[in-house]
Amino acid sequence: MSLKLLLYTHDWFPQVGGIQTVTMALAKGLSDLPATERGASVTVTLATATPAGGMDDSALPFRVVRRPSLGELISEIRSADVVHLAGAPLVPLGLSVLFRKPVVIEHDGYQVICPNGLLLFGSEHSLCPGHFMAGNYGKCMSCNTHSMGRWGSLRSLLLTFVRRWLAGRASVHVAPSRHIGKRIALPRTQLIVHGVAPVESRSNPGTGTVNRRSDCFAFVGRLVREKGTEVLIRAAKDLSLDEPDFHIKILGDGPERPVLEKMAQELGVGDRIEFVGSVPSEGIPAALADAATVIMPSVCEDVAPLVAVEQLMQGRLLIGSDIGGLGEITNGFGLKFPPGDASALAACMQRVIHEPRLAEEMGEKARQHALQTFTVERMIEDHLRLYQQLSKTGSATKHD
Repeated sequence: MSLKLLLYTHDWFPQVGGIQTVTMALAKGLSDLPATERGASVTVTLATATPAGGMDDSALPFRVVRRPSLGELISEIRSADVVHLAGAPLVPLGLSVLFRKPVVIEHDGYQVICPNGLLLFGSEHSLCPGHFMAGNYGKCMSCNTHSMGRWGSLRSLLLTFVRRWLAGRASVHVAPSRHIGKRIALPRTQLIVHGVAPVESRSNPGTGTVNRRSDCFAFVGRLVREKGTEVLIRAAKDLSLDEPDFHIKILGDGPERPVLEKMAQELGVGDRIEFVGSVPSEGIPAALADAATVIMPSVCEDVAPLVAVEQLMQGRLLIGSDIGGLGEITNGFGLKFPPGDASALAACMQRVIHEPRLAEEMGEKARQHALQTFTVERMIEDHLRLYQQLSKTGSATKHD
């Protein structure tokens, strides 16, 4: 049986992020598997609104369609046996439902339950309790008016009704964490966790544990308010009252960097915190070589943060906020603290310093768990099985 898959993601390479990495691994994995292993011939086409930006798509084992026109998008959807949408992009979703195509929505955000897709409220970006699903539409309007204006906020609210109605007609919803599955509250939802390629052997000096220090911590991510880097800096202040020596590396860049640098200086911990800046993905292992622990102090409900999975895979201790998919991934395989609680985070960091073997022991446990659970092979197999089931169902419907 031949299966034609259209994989659509609004944002893709050369932009780099979790969803880009996952869709690349999925598209390549499906394209590279021998037909004898998949039991079918699978042809993958990836469509995206992202321009190439110098990237050579011809080197990939699948076809890429950049910034398709409406006519091109209609043609791609009509010719596909199964449509897989990363997120819930409104136009591709509407067209897939219109042409009665088997459609899979992989939820990487909260677009079907929140007008801004983030579950963050207002200009202060505080946690939203779920105003849209509770019917508090006035709250949704006030939340987004500051950034979109009144008419923009109204438009976003109305489109969320349309998006959720269309999403309710999708064949299957894929949730990369149990948390997002519960949050979206849609029928036909199935858990398929993200897959991450294993790192090099731990005996390799670049990825091993020999040079890792229990008093060296790191943060990896964009410097935006929802990532909670401010909480980490306040925790550093608390920790400095009892611990004379520790070092924090902050890898990443973003609009909050100047504010965070100023804050570190004002709190008297500027000499303990190193703002490394943006680091290419291939350079991150070397930049983290001496850090025994990575801290993810997120104050938003991350769906299934790939950075967390990558750190587990590398056998590095993870200290994370007990919130959303991050709390789910960290549970039992790292240390957790209440989101926004700098004192609790400082206590976790102090424990790591005082128990030097803790990072190594918990890191090894986390690595073994990740190697069994978050594999690319399992992610590909689970998606392929789903596509084949939907393709058979779709074919049977056409013949009825």
